[in-house]
Amino acid sequence: MAGSRRSNDWGFPRWRGYEEGREAVEVRICDRHGCNEPGNCPAPKSPNSPERWYFCEKHAAEYNKGWDYFQGLDKEEAANRAKAEQAESAGYAEAQHYGWSGSGDGSRSADEMRALEVLELEADADFQTIKREWRARAKKVHPDVKPGDKEAAEEFQKLQLAYEVLKAAEERREWKG
Repeated sequence: MAGSRRSNDWGFPRWRGYEEGREAVEVRICDRHGCNEPGNCPAPKSPNSPERWYFCEKHAAEYNKGWDYFQGLDKEEAANRAKAEQAESAGYAEAQHYGWSGSGDGSRSADEMRALEVLELEADADFQTIKREWRARAKKVHPDVKPGDKEAAEEFQKLQLAYEVLKAAEERREWKG
């Protein structure tokens, strides 16, 4: 027993990380003056520069809040760059219908959410509820029920458009899945 070494793992070697040591670990401090939090969020010092600031999460968020990607470009150059980047990432937008989600969990688009607001429904409403609410509201303001009433006709058009948006979204969901 003269050459044995005492271990802190209590017989369970997987409790320690592989090649874990007891030496001190170097921690980089946030580059924001007066902050003593770990600086583990790199941020560029200037566009296209390899030099980086290292901020804590709070100061990285503060730094990124004012970041202007198109700084120094005129409107035409900024529009061209935005168009080029949108073209490069268009495949991601085309594949958005392959998501693993259903209604009510953040998967509804902004158009769907506006349509639900028109029908005064919650975000997690299923399609049967949407259809029932649309029919009930449409019957009240239908042009055949209120002939000559422009406000009722406008309301009916809003309801019809909202229903069409939600119906198309439901058909996409059924198709994918």
